[in-house]
Amino acid sequence: MTDTEDQKSSKRWIKWIVVGGIAAVVLFFAGIFVYANFINDAPDELDRADLSDALGTTTVAPVMADTTAAPTPDESTPTSETASADGTPSDGASFDGDWVATSASEFGYRVEEVLAGVNTTAVGRSNEIQGALTIEGTTATVVDVTVEIDSMASDKAVRDGQFRGRIMNAAEFPTAQFRITEPIDFGRIPVGDEQITASATGELTLRGVTNPVTFDVTAQTTDGRIGVLGSIPVVFDDFEIPAPSMGPVSVEDNGLVEFVLVFERA
Repeated sequence: MTDTEDQKSSKRWIKWIVVGGIAAVVLFFAGIFVYANFINDAPDELDRADLSDALGTTTVAPVMADTTAAPTPDESTPTSETASADGTPSDGASFDGDWVATSASEFGYRVEEVLAGVNTTAVGRSNEIQGALTIEGTTATVVDVTVEIDSMASDKAVRDGQFRGRIMNAAEFPTAQFRITEPIDFGRIPVGDEQITASATGELTLRGVTNPVTFDVTAQTTDGRIGVLGSIPVVFDDFEIPAPSMGPVSVEDNGLVEFVLVFERA
């Protein structure tokens, strides 16, 4: 092979190497785009509809009026869908006492991340929750919720490994916890599909660090169960959580702790 042929062969190899490198980069970013827009199936932020769903609320079809039935109650005739002056249901139902969280509950995190320039949402959740609630009249005097960090799961095993290991250090700090430090007064007990919002003040513990938090919670009661919805903004530095960003993944410096809790009598 002559020197000229060697040079031509070398140029061809260089050309194919460059083309191959460009193709690899294109495939890499195309894969990220496909994952972020079609494969990554992060659930929406927990909301009031999720609260109703967790309680198993169903919509009852309307019934045709029966002219032989008793007259429709007026405002002077209380029904189970109204509340008495002290805020309790007029049918005499009481929610006083101790309650425990059920497996219908969800507790998790939500963080916005950028994967090689493409916006995605990281969501991890668990229903392995220990929760205690005490009600006195229309006031929650105790709310104490604990979740196992190792039980948190997202749609990516790699993310879960980082979350349980380097980020949250579940081996040393196995649980996250929230408890109220002031009673939550809802003013009245919700009836039917009614949802009532009040302010909650308490302490959130993440990675062994405890900080005071204040946020809104929404309550609903269905078939003798109590549901509570809420989300707590979290700045990672406040809880000494290491920056979640790594490699091509860039994560915001804050996120949300979100939950829907369903309680039944202890």
